[in-house]
Amino acid sequence: MRSGRLRTARGRSGSAGVRDNGRVTDSSAASLDLLAAAVEPARAAAVDTAGDPELVGEHLGVHAEPASPATDEVPPEALGEVLTHTFASRLPGYVGWYWAVTLAHVPGADEVTVDEVVLLPGDSALLAPAWVPWQERLRPGDLSVGDVLPSTEDDPRLVPAYAADDDSAEDPAGRVVAFELGVGRERVMSREGRLEAVDRWSAGDFGPASAMARHAPGPCATCGFFLPLAGSLRQSLGACGNAYSPADGRVVTADYGCGAHSQATLVVVDHSEVVTSARYDTADFDVL
Repeated sequence: MRSGRLRTARGRSGSAGVRDNGRVTDSSAASLDLLAAAVEPARAAAVDTAGDPELVGEHLGVHAEPASPATDEVPPEALGEVLTHTFASRLPGYVGWYWAVTLAHVPGADEVTVDEVVLLPGDSALLAPAWVPWQERLRPGDLSVGDVLPSTEDDPRLVPAYAADDDSAEDPAGRVVAFELGVGRERVMSREGRLEAVDRWSAGDFGPASAMARHAPGPCATCGFFLPLAGSLRQSLGACGNAYSPADGRVVTADYGCGAHSQATLVVVDHSEVVTSARYDTADFDVL
């Protein structure tokens, strides 16, 4: 791992070494050497946190932590040096994790100080999936009895009623009553929301591509049981009112169809024999 001040590396013998990158002074180099050598104090801090020496594995290395003052009035060297020792974790269920023990050395002090001990995931650690907001986790059909699904303020499917026409208020009498009572809807479906609904319903079981629609005698648009929706969707969507249809009470597209079409008729087949040979009526004269 790297930092802005120095990099540490493990030699072939397994010990951690500190290499100067040109920005380390003599005083800070002494502090860094002291911190890098404090492997056992760091291990003791990790064991104290883990609660069992068997849960702390081998020493993996050290890396420097950048220390920057909160104000320009404090020089960076006054803060001392900070290093983090890492140890392999043997904690059950935490394969690929490691213990990170951060040590600090204040200029002029004889001992190092333990700043914090944490358990961190490594590159091969098994992590939980990223958290997904609830409104993105929900899928159609998840809502059950008693559940409440509030819509968000930025839902693109909805817009304020004053920004779009209310497609459900096509009845003049109903519109007047709603206006007088002040019970108009605060939000209505946006154009994006309507198009999304049309696409979803058209691709469903009651759309033109379904097997039932492909074998129907005619489309719903010409059926007497078809109840068109009000507003801008009138030409493309409606509800089925035929109790014998599989789409009864469902929203269907105008080009959907089923065998219960109001104009469907049975073709009468005449099974009488057709005689094509010549016949002569001899009832009114004698044959000589």
